[in-house]
Amino acid sequence: MTAPPPADSRAPVTMASATHRTIAVFDVEGFGDLRRKLPDQLAVRRVLYTAVAEALGTAGVRWVDCYREDRGDGLFVLVPPEVPKARLVESAPAALAGVLTAHNGSSPPQRRVRMRMAVHAGEVAFDDHGATATALTAAFRLLDAPAVKQALAESPAAVVLVVSRWIFDEVVRHSSVLQPGAFRPVRVRVKETDDLAWVALPGHPYPVEELAPDEVAPSSSRGVPRQLPAPPTPFAGRREELAELDAALRDEPGKVAVHVISGAGGMGKTWLALHWAHRNLHRFPDGQLFVDLRGFGPDGAPMDPAVALRGLLEALGAEPGDLPADLHAQAALFRTLVDGRRMLLVFDNAVDTDQVTALLPGSPTCTVLVTSRKRLSGLIVRHGAEHLSLDVLDDRDARALLTDRLGEERLAAEPFASDELVKLCRGYPLVLAVLAGRARTDPLSGLGALAEELRDLGVEALEEDEAGAGLPTVLSWSLRGLTAEPRQVFLLLCTAPGVDAGLPALAGLTGLPLARVRKVLRALEDASLISRNLLNRYTTHDLVRAYGSAVAERELPEEVREAARRRVVDFYLQTVHIANRLLDPDEPPLPTPPPLPDSRPHPPADVLEALAWLDGEHVNLLAAQHAAAARGMHQVVWQFAVELRIFHMWRSHLHEALTAWQAALNAARHLSDPVARIRAHGLLGNSHSRLGRHAEAIPHLLQALHLATEHGDPAELAHAHRLLALALGRRGDHLGARRHAERTLALYRTLDHPPWEAAALGLVGWYAAQLDDLDTAREHTRAALVLHRRHRNVTGEATALDCLGWIEHRSGRHDNAVRYYRQALVLVRHHGNTILTAETFDHLGQSLAALGRHDQAREAWRQALDLYHRQGRETVVERIQRQLDNLPARTAPPAP
Repeated sequence: MTAPPPADSRAPVTMASATHRTIAVFDVEGFGDLRRKLPDQLAVRRVLYTAVAEALGTAGVRWVDCYREDRGDGLFVLVPPEVPKARLVESAPAALAGVLTAHNGSSPPQRRVRMRMAVHAGEVAFDDHGATATALTAAFRLLDAPAVKQALAESPAAVVLVVSRWIFDEVVRHSSVLQPGAFRPVRVRVKETDDLAWVALPGHPYPVEELAPDEVAPSSSRGVPRQLPAPPTPFAGRREELAELDAALRDEPGKVAVHVISGAGGMGKTWLALHWAHRNLHRFPDGQLFVDLRGFGPDGAPMDPAVALRGLLEALGAEPGDLPADLHAQAALFRTLVDGRRMLLVFDNAVDTDQVTALLPGSPTCTVLVTSRKRLSGLIVRHGAEHLSLDVLDDRDARALLTDRLGEERLAAEPFASDELVKLCRGYPLVLAVLAGRARTDPLSGLGALAEELRDLGVEALEEDEAGAGLPTVLSWSLRGLTAEPRQVFLLLCTAPGVDAGLPALAGLTGLPLARVRKVLRALEDASLISRNLLNRYTTHDLVRAYGSAVAERELPEEVREAARRRVVDFYLQTVHIANRLLDPDEPPLPTPPPLPDSRPHPPADVLEALAWLDGEHVNLLAAQHAAAARGMHQVVWQFAVELRIFHMWRSHLHEALTAWQAALNAARHLSDPVARIRAHGLLGNSHSRLGRHAEAIPHLLQALHLATEHGDPAELAHAHRLLALALGRRGDHLGARRHAERTLALYRTLDHPPWEAAALGLVGWYAAQLDDLDTAREHTRAALVLHRRHRNVTGEATALDCLGWIEHRSGRHDNAVRYYRQALVLVRHHGNTILTAETFDHLGQSLAALGRHDQAREAWRQALDLYHRQGRETVVERIQRQLDNLPARTAPPAP
């Protein structure tokens, strides 16, 4: 970029009467961002002047001929009267975007520059203090319009151009270079200004739309209804939803465009509808109609369609005394009055399809937006309506909403509190709005106090004095619309352990047959009180769940709630027992209490289905164990840990296993069976060991060994020796590990249980290999492989093959090692044991690297790296990354 003249240089002006001048105003987005220190701000100001001067020069406007004044984070430029106005909108904005894009591509974030540029024209006068004019004020108001700021914020563009209505009508419409359809109208409501302007995005243009020749700002003349309430200010997020509404409108030629926006109470349905409506006023020059149908409100009486229809007819100019008495006749008259007119009809807060049907126009020139807490499937099926379901905002948009309402400075002053508020609100728009309103009305109260109140009081902290303004009140309106059975199911769902649930679990919770509970859930989903994800699991927002749980405590008898909790805990226990038998069929089953009379286990069909169910329900299974502990169900708590052991090992859920076994040990202390205490100590110690907490692990393992010896149970004693061997091996004491592995093998051989014997043979073989006793290692591991194959233990077979590969690797026979590793991977890669899969890829990479097959080694280690990373094994991740970094560069493919 070429340097402009000094910032304070101005083209000479003569004190005279006002002269018609083209005005270009420039402003830097986020100039006062706290991340910009003074040197950054000075650098940004240099870019501002340099970029504007270069862009104007590219457009044929000489910088030295322009009058300009500085505004700190922006400036305005008066172009000489003889310069054609078209240059300011046809060439300069695109040139400015190009200069800034090039600059931003090579600059740190705090010195990147995005600008708003406004172009207007009018009479400008000068006095001793500089330039002054109503037109100049209007140009600055264009830049300050929230819609213009939002247009830049929602775009990747470096520049947003806004032109006044006069510039659009006199310059843009008649340009041979510009496409008027690539501009979008925006409302400018800033201080005393209330007008229409037009926005474009140089470098990232809007899709071109056809504009009617006479398409201008909405008229305020009598006879054209303008019933839309004011747009929500500020408005954040919902970019995808807005784009979906835009696209649907363009794709509906020849048909009445009806769009249903559904979502839970307080999800921002009306905000979205009004924001989109005001963004698209230019599409509806014949007027906009708005009706609040009061489907969910404080008085509990939805508006009668006849009342709504009568209001619409009166808004269209029909005389009240001339209206027909019959509803169908009124609907026909309404369709007649709107026929052929380009109108928008917004029906807010509908209770059901029947309330809306009589209000639908028949003309394809009309567009209808309906908001409701229900899906209104009747409109979708019978009238071809498009459906848009609103969910919570993501963290970025939630923060943007708070920032727009409270200002960046206030959030930056309490960064930890603002982060916690975003987290606690879980993206719920109404919650964010309530808290922002509290903060604005009580500026002396810090954001930390608000976060503390929400954390301590939960949903009750969100009630407002003004009727209908708080979340609990809004949710109560939704709940009031339910019949008895869906209401009870919803309340039970809010008290169930876990964060979501599948259909079988909910059948267990409610005691209802699957078909019946499916129908009830559909009604709750239609009411937007629950949602279903792609895996067919049902959940509700945390704050809605907290509200429902509080209502359940008030409404449902304790025995009803307790029976439901015990049913769902029993469902999880019975089903996880069946799943564990599929994962570990060789382990003698523990006696499991019979299912409750109205509990309905959901048995998986095979290993893969069992793993899928365990993956989906894992959080809920831990929550069920916790719920059982809270009710003193000690045997159930202990058994949950036992049934989850193999799954936790296969998926490397190390911390979750530790938590489960700590709960199991606490429960085992209340049980008379010594085996419960032996296994709890042993497997809690094993969990500590797997996390590298050897000081915590060994005492528990020794206690398990002591209790097993005291109890005289050879099986439990063998198990205790095996766990101690594993822990010592992880600590690097391979000699001690081998001694305990050999003791394990001797005990297992007395029990006549070949799968256990095979596991112990493999253990002895592995630790013999670590001590370079390779002949012993090979002998024991081959014997283990034979037994595992004989009993069709896929995981045991793969473990033995991996160990044989390691033995061959240590023997220097790397080709043999590779063959063993690949055989092991065939068995386990798609079998669900991710921890063994990762370790085998790790070992495979070492043998391939030893053979000089570096590209293959790189691929194996990358597979291991990905799995280790997902398992949270960061120490191993660091080692694998070092190995990858030390590999020679990738070899080029051979020339053809």
